[in-house]
Amino acid sequence: MATTSSPVNRPVAGALWMLLSGLAFVAVNGIVKYLGEALPSAEAAFLRYGLGLVFLIPMIRPMLAAKLSGRVLRLFAIRGGLHAVAVILWFFAMARIPIAEVTALNYLAPVCVTIGAGLFLGEKLAFRRIAAVLVALVGVMIVLRPGARTVEPGHIAMLCAAVLFAGSYLMAKKLSGTVGATVIVGMLSLTVTIGLIPFAIAHWVRPTWAEVGWLLTTAAFATVGHLAMTQAFRMAPVTVTQPVTFLQLLWATLLGALFFGERVDAFVLLGGGIIIAAIAFITWREAVLNRRGVTPVVNAPEL
Repeated sequence: MATTSSPVNRPVAGALWMLLSGLAFVAVNGIVKYLGEALPSAEAAFLRYGLGLVFLIPMIRPMLAAKLSGRVLRLFAIRGGLHAVAVILWFFAMARIPIAEVTALNYLAPVCVTIGAGLFLGEKLAFRRIAAVLVALVGVMIVLRPGARTVEPGHIAMLCAAVLFAGSYLMAKKLSGTVGATVIVGMLSLTVTIGLIPFAIAHWVRPTWAEVGWLLTTAAFATVGHLAMTQAFRMAPVTVTQPVTFLQLLWATLLGALFFGERVDAFVLLGGGIIIAAIAFITWREAVLNRRGVTPVVNAPEL
């Protein structure tokens, strides 16, 4: 096995892996958008995660060997519940508002992580971080433009999803001091699948084989996306890989315009750009401060 390279020695490779990750997640967005409202959001989310359990087979051994305590299992259960609701809201939003708007509002999640790290993990919220958060919120208002247009249920759902995804990420940060990354990823998929069961059963619609196939494909693309992202983080520092994740807004805009006839909204691009600038600033500041125990700001889709 090749030895692990120093992250700063392979920035180009890290950027390319992150580019692949972003394209894989945009493919997930496109498939979910294509399926639209054919299936209830909770059922579609359950099938995506349930079918994706096949990709957890290599993780079974380390999960069993972890010998998780009751406290850790409770934390995993709480995280799974938060994440399950967030995923349902994400599927709901994706079927009802433009892909670019879902992507832009999803960038709010790492901003919420910054706030949550200060409130719940005891990290210092310096003035620069607070200012960046406020700038990001201005970006959100530009995307939504309340008063100038109708704020749809899909927008509200996506805002709530971003907050819940941030909560899930913060719990992963807490768990990372106890168990390894493989166990965290595997337990997330398992607990989310279990958490989605009651929601899916409540409004079950018999899916077609084509719909099952498409949702299995989303699980495959999501797995590729997470693996590519992990590889990117191994090869380059987050200050190199983070900007590449922002290209997802461009890919999402092009996907919506070319395949779904969605209008390219300059306000969405402007607001998304402002949110991205705020996240990039926070990331840069963490690098300057050598990331002294600071929770990294990573816009990592959790789908």
